[in-house]
Amino acid sequence: MAIKTIGVLTSGGDAPGMNAAIRSVVRSALAAGINVKGIMRGYNGLIEGEIIDMNLRSVSEIIHRGGTVLYTARSPLFKTEEGVKKAVENCKKFGIDGIVVIGGDGSFRGARDLSLHGIPCVGVPGTIDNDISSTEYTIGFDTAMNTAMEMIDKLRDTTQSHERCSVIEVMGRHAGWIALQTGISVGSTAILVPEVEFDLQKDIIDKINKTKTTGKRHFIIIVAEGVGKVNELAKQIEQATGVESRATILGHVQRGGRPTVRDRVMASEMGHAAVQLLKEGIGNRVIAFRNDHIVDLDIYEALQMKKEFDIQAYNMANEISV
Repeated sequence: MAIKTIGVLTSGGDAPGMNAAIRSVVRSALAAGINVKGIMRGYNGLIEGEIIDMNLRSVSEIIHRGGTVLYTARSPLFKTEEGVKKAVENCKKFGIDGIVVIGGDGSFRGARDLSLHGIPCVGVPGTIDNDISSTEYTIGFDTAMNTAMEMIDKLRDTTQSHERCSVIEVMGRHAGWIALQTGISVGSTAILVPEVEFDLQKDIIDKINKTKTTGKRHFIIIVAEGVGKVNELAKQIEQATGVESRATILGHVQRGGRPTVRDRVMASEMGHAAVQLLKEGIGNRVIAFRNDHIVDLDIYEALQMKKEFDIQAYNMANEISV
């Protein structure tokens, strides 16, 4: 099948670096003589026919911008057979022969469904949570960690000045990767993640009390969004240790901002790799970063994979946070 026109969309939560991926897809396709359509607002835009022509200048001055110039949205309708059929109809109407889908596992399932209906799709992993099982790295993860680290470093100043304990929630509903890496980078006293059960007395209270005997007077506890209850945790810590404790939720600011070098480069490489597959008429694949290389995997196999939490790094963090 000769690919004359490809579409590109972003779906699910936005992530810094998505624009760099869009830019790479558009320019890689045009360099290969392939036309490009921008699909606005994810699968919802595909269903509604919100589709625009893209050229070289459509992606000028976006590599440094956070968010996504194509916008993103959830699409409950696309989860139905009716929604998928409508999306396929619009692909034929607009002459779209294949699609690059930038997003998370949910977005990849949508790409799988389109592939089953004859529209070749290639998924590019874009989510700050780094929770896609088939890849060791996702676009946006590095920027989100750096944003969280910078904010926590600022919060540390007031935590230290008042000799407090700061209980800080970072993003990661079902995955503790941001919490783990950020916690290590800021030298937190404890890190709480969904993947590992914790004992409040043993893992936090006793640790703070023991550390106080060595002369430390301020503490930082990093909590993944999936663990939550930071306000309650702060109250329990203060009651048990006598250390004034405050809860802070960093929130969606972690999704924004200028992408880091790593996210810009990774996004560019992944977007280019996706186009190379579609250029050959190959779909039903996802791009992944594994063993320091950009690779592509069968989408069915990718969705069945399980991602192991880095318990070795987690244990190391606990050992050195004293």
